[in-house]
Amino acid sequence: MTGITRADADSFGAWELPEQLRDLQSMVRDFMTNEVRPAEFDLDPDAWELPPDVLARLSAKAKQAGLWCVESPTQYGGAGLNLLSLVVVAEETSQCRMGAYVPAGGAFGWDPPNVIFDGTEEQIQKWAVPTIESGAHTFVAISEPSGGADPARSIRTRARKEGNEWVINGQKTWISKAAESEWGIVFARTGDEGTRNISCFIVPADAPGLSMSKIPVIRSWYPCELTFEDVRVPEENLLGEVGKGFELAQRWLVNNRVTYAAAVIGVAQAALGLAIEHAKNREAFGSKLADKQAIQWMIADSEIDLRAARLLTYQAAWKGDLGQDFKTDASMAKVFATEAANRVVDRAVQILGGLGVAKEMPTERWYREMRIKRIGEGPSEVHRMVIARELLRGPR
Repeated sequence: MTGITRADADSFGAWELPEQLRDLQSMVRDFMTNEVRPAEFDLDPDAWELPPDVLARLSAKAKQAGLWCVESPTQYGGAGLNLLSLVVVAEETSQCRMGAYVPAGGAFGWDPPNVIFDGTEEQIQKWAVPTIESGAHTFVAISEPSGGADPARSIRTRARKEGNEWVINGQKTWISKAAESEWGIVFARTGDEGTRNISCFIVPADAPGLSMSKIPVIRSWYPCELTFEDVRVPEENLLGEVGKGFELAQRWLVNNRVTYAAAVIGVAQAALGLAIEHAKNREAFGSKLADKQAIQWMIADSEIDLRAARLLTYQAAWKGDLGQDFKTDASMAKVFATEAANRVVDRAVQILGGLGVAKEMPTERWYREMRIKRIGEGPSEVHRMVIARELLRGPR
């Protein structure tokens, strides 16, 4: 399963998914309906992983269906989906209680960071391939206490060369999945200020001198603060060229923003579905909630938000698959989708009333988690600055 071809993408102007992607969408939707959501039913409302035996069973089915590590290249054991295909998968796999943070409950495995495939064949075989085979976690460490939205200026973590090793010192913060990971990608400064002096390193999670502490936040799966005290990695753990790490960080971030947008759309779509079902069955003041204009307008506004967010996200992915510059499109999709998803989930809670904030309902968890999404992968204000800067720059 490789997603769409260039010819498919060229015919996407009608904003309709090609048949191949509709089939993919249907397959993933059926998997979520028949396998993942039933497996979540008896879990703690804030669980962020399936029981090991259940996860193993579902993962085996995902591999058989060709849905394992969907972003990773086929030659290394992944599904090799392109960006638009990943968007379709992300929207469907986030429609579960665990939502956008644990898509499909982890049943589809966890792709290693896509920049690892810019490394040498030796690096890919040593780090990426075993991770794909096991579906293990990895982390990407960019953000620091000095700031995360502007990595070009905020990175203070440094790496210096000593013989045939790199020695890393500094701190990273808000790093998702770090405590559960086997290794990660760390961006550190290898020269003076500026984007040309940031390099990228592969760092084992158990490297001597690397310590982690969890940061309690409003979601159940905590990010970590990482401290590097003379952490030594061999020179072959440099990913790419010295001083060229910022380009790798940008590519990872831009691609990730598009699937990030798709995932929150999926959560919001699920929340809207719950709200509609409740409105059709709940009676108040002598009639169904669905008969009341106030409720109808909330439902209508939510559908408008979702359709607009979806089209922006599809367009960004489409341009990415065509090899066009889609940085601004990714920012627009990320801003609109995360803010729209917040509005949709908020309206769903309002329609559900007290039930909407009860732990038994996934809307309570989604409400908390959607708030984080307007900050993660760059806050809305930074993306608006990026979009405005591009527009003010004018045609090039």
